[in-house]
Amino acid sequence: QVQLLESGGGLVQVGGSLRLSCAASGRTLGPATMAWFRQAPGKEREIVATITWSGGTSYADSVKGRFTISRDNAKSTGYLQMNSLTPEDTANYYCALKVGNTYPYRGQGTQVTVSS
Repeated sequence: QVQLLESGGGLVQVGGSLRLSCAASGRTLGPATMAWFRQAPGKEREIVATITWSGGTSYADSVKGRFTISRDNAKSTGYLQMNSLTPEDTANYYCALKVGNTYPYRGQGTQVTVSS
């Protein structure tokens, strides 16, 4: 059984930064691709960033240049560094592991609220 636990969310002012963490237990992260998703009330889920086992990354256009995804495979932990936050970044953020073409494993998420 895979368990993912996010942490690091909170309330931050516009322009501020947060670093989210995703700790996996039950199995190591490798060789699965890891992703961060976010969902705000009344909005569709958005895939924010992905990172492969070897470190290849991709980002949603809305966060390019502001967010950085990373991972420490030895620690079975992933990270999402978020800078220059705006109110549009307010959402519940959760991490997920990819199996095949889907993300069957996901955490409960951590709330990020950006105040203006």
